[in-house]
Amino acid sequence: MRTPLHDEHVRLGARIVPFAGWDMPVQYAGILAEHEATRTGCAVFDTCHMGEFEVSGPTAEADLERLLTQRVGTIREGQCRYGYLLRDDGGVLDDLTCYRFGPDRFWLIVNAGTRPGDADWVRAHLSPATTFRDLSDATAKLDVQGPVSRAVVERAFETRLPDLGYFRFATLPLAGESCVVSRTGYTGEWGYEIYFPAVRATDFWRRLLESGAAPAGLGARDTLRLEVGYPLYGHELGTDRTPVPAARGAFIDVTKRFIGWAAVVRDIEESCPRYLAGLRLDSRRAARAGDAVKADGADAGVVTSGSYAPSVGAAVAMAYIDAKLTRPGARVTVESRGASLGAEVVSLPFWTQGTARGAPAGAS
Repeated sequence: MRTPLHDEHVRLGARIVPFAGWDMPVQYAGILAEHEATRTGCAVFDTCHMGEFEVSGPTAEADLERLLTQRVGTIREGQCRYGYLLRDDGGVLDDLTCYRFGPDRFWLIVNAGTRPGDADWVRAHLSPATTFRDLSDATAKLDVQGPVSRAVVERAFETRLPDLGYFRFATLPLAGESCVVSRTGYTGEWGYEIYFPAVRATDFWRRLLESGAAPAGLGARDTLRLEVGYPLYGHELGTDRTPVPAARGAFIDVTKRFIGWAAVVRDIEESCPRYLAGLRLDSRRAARAGDAVKADGADAGVVTSGSYAPSVGAAVAMAYIDAKLTRPGARVTVESRGASLGAEVVSLPFWTQGTARGAPAGAS
């Protein structure tokens, strides 16, 4: 599938790759340049491929309370909250963000590759009085990230943005359209997500570029989120385990009963054999997902994501490793493409200079 901005990516000379069933730009000027633009200025990412569901009605809150790991009842209007959608056995169907528009109206922002399955699962667990609408095809989404992103957005749309707190949003007019603007982000930088009618995608994209945003693709998006230790569905999260070894209980409210609750409580109370940890490699050579992690020659885990981290100046990786090895300073080796790479276990995130901190935005 193609996003509404496919022709724009081609016009700009982007390298297009398949991703989660979509043709997506992996880079324009280059991953390092786009990464630097996000950390020091402003970059715009095409995230039109992500899914937007609306769940509404008098039983919507109760249904979402049962479906999601995060506490829904305490989300205030204009606030959004990150959490997980689980199977009965606790496996992660998706990580997502829930937006509250009113007493009985919510949005769920879901990942592209899991959208069809998410829609089926949510629909199957809703009460008769709850309405479900998939808004994805009619909705475009752009992520504007970087320390000067507010100035760029205000210049592009000739307006003044409200002073939004982190994980807050507002509905406001931009270029004659009613848009949802939020501050969550997947880069660790100050930034905004703009949701608007898909028919205006090219216009909004060009406005942002003409106002100083650099186009950025999946490559920079991955190095940026890795530096701040944010998980990617299909790498750090999946149906093969509960979210506990990734988040150690964060973004989960076990005081309520949700689908998958028993498995989550088991993992919290009994602990897990392996947990997600950060690795800083001794060389600039990057580890890759699937590489084996060893300690004293014995199997000790597996890499889920790895790359050279430009802001850190070193190769870093996230990996599920034996619980006893997760203390910072522990030494391991990564077996990668015929080489044994030395690495040190370090605390996440790898990089902390950005101004926006908190939950990841579940964006892939």
